[in-house]
Amino acid sequence: MVIFREFGFEAAHWLPRVAKEHKCARMHGHSYRFVVHVRGEIDEKGWVMDFAEMRRIVDPVVEELDHRCLNEIKGLENPTAEAITKWIWDRLKPGLKGMIKIELFETRKCGCVYEGE
Repeated sequence: MVIFREFGFEAAHWLPRVAKEHKCARMHGHSYRFVVHVRGEIDEKGWVMDFAEMRRIVDPVVEELDHRCLNEIKGLENPTAEAITKWIWDRLKPGLKGMIKIELFETRKCGCVYEGE
């Protein structure tokens, strides 16, 4: 069984490794949202995991990103969607043993899916 929950944060960034003429070379912001997927067996309570417990684990990571300039966060100096998704994964995986996938939406139409190494 797989459960999921959506989270979100607002943040600014620029991409330092693109051509200076590229629009993403300039500071800009996004209303990011991401979905965390967890696989597990249904327990005696009838669920894979309490969604409140998932939120307890994920919310501190959201706080690290929300209303920040992502380029200033260690490990996100080049904050592409791919880098952000992996950064989130690396922080959540120790606490979410059954996590199998994160989907990050940078816009309504663009994003990244990461399923670990």
